[in-house]
Amino acid sequence: MAKSSSNAASSSSNSISDKTFTGLGNLIKLLPTGTVFVFQFLNPVLTNYGHCSPVNKVLSSILIALCGFSCAFSCFTDSYKGSNGKVHYGIATANGLWPYSGSGSVDLSKYKLRIGDFVHAFFSVIVFAVLSLLDSNTVQCFYPSFESSEKVLLMVLPPVIGVISSSIFVVFPNTRHGIGYPSTSPSDSSENTYNND
Repeated sequence: MAKSSSNAASSSSNSISDKTFTGLGNLIKLLPTGTVFVFQFLNPVLTNYGHCSPVNKVLSSILIALCGFSCAFSCFTDSYKGSNGKVHYGIATANGLWPYSGSGSVDLSKYKLRIGDFVHAFFSVIVFAVLSLLDSNTVQCFYPSFESSEKVLLMVLPPVIGVISSSIFVVFPNTRHGIGYPSTSPSDSSENTYNND
């Protein structure tokens, strides 16, 4: 009896840790790392380290808009293993995946758009907006008085948005392996995740 209760406790803790790691993995997949890297690399240069001229403000605004679009767009991309055994990428549509090259004999209709894709895109943009708009260079460039008057908001908002986003991603787990998200096992993971939807 004690053995069965210890097995139940062990399986319960494994289940909780599995859910925790899945939620953490979904949060990590929330933003494409390449997009965040490009922003972190170019933002100090384009904002002149927070000492902006009108040209710097325009260039920084364009960077933020392009990176935000990249975060949203990546939520609508996916990959599949073609009949040739190679991984191919495409864009999710209402009818299925629209590949950049021929799909061969692979059924791409199972990769169609879902509500979760729009939820992921929305929260990706929200998280990136918090990351980019509360960056110290961006704050000094666009709204320098905000840094001194609203310091508490600058410290509290990112973790709050992170907690809300991770909670949403537990409800809507990310099953796409698109551009920027390497597919761990393209032959079977896609089939398993899409057959459950």
